[in-house]
Amino acid sequence: MHKTKRSIISGTLFGIASGIFLHKMAHQIYQRQPNQILNRVKAAFLTTGNIEGSWIETKKLTSKKYPLTTTVYYGGITRYEHQQLIQYEFIADAKTGSVLDLFRL
Repeated sequence: MHKTKRSIISGTLFGIASGIFLHKMAHQIYQRQPNQILNRVKAAFLTTGNIEGSWIETKKLTSKKYPLTTTVYYGGITRYEHQQLIQYEFIADAKTGSVLDLFRL
């Protein structure tokens, strides 16, 4: 094999491997971490009062609503309202961190 062909092949293989590596790294960087999402939800709740407890699942789950499928985290907040302990649960998009649903139990 000629030296130039070998250089082209090795350069191509290096480029493909680099592309795969960078794609995986970018995917990890742009995925929201569960604690980041929980901290944003807690900050929103703290604007209207204290929080007694909070939690978030660290395992991503798949949520399907009609034709849409999304990877999500489930979490919750507990707080006192009018001297009663009230629980809220939320569903957040794992990629963007946006809260998709929030409901009082």
